[in-house]
Amino acid sequence: MAMELRKAYRLTKEQDEQLKKKVAELGLTESEFIRLLITQNPKDYPEIRRMLTGLIGEVNRIGVNINEIVHNNNSMLYSDSDKSRLLAYMIRLNEKLSQVVDDIGSH
Repeated sequence: MAMELRKAYRLTKEQDEQLKKKVAELGLTESEFIRLLITQNPKDYPEIRRMLTGLIGEVNRIGVNINEIVHNNNSMLYSDSDKSRLLAYMIRLNEKLSQVVDDIGSH
């Protein structure tokens, strides 16, 4: 989206210091921080983006393992150990998802 407008704001020195501190903590520019305050989209927060990226990576790794188990099942090579591995992966996936949801909920 093209940024079409330019705005100027007046701040006290204390407010400017608070703004600088906040943007440094989040690793954003002042403009990005102001837009973040306006939109309040959780995915715009850097720490939430990192958590979601980690979750996506974990889901992908677990998905590869699940696909291997399904392949074994389709080849009639499915064993009890595959069943327990599948259950462990699903539990791990649910734990990771719950952790991210809890972390995002606290922001």
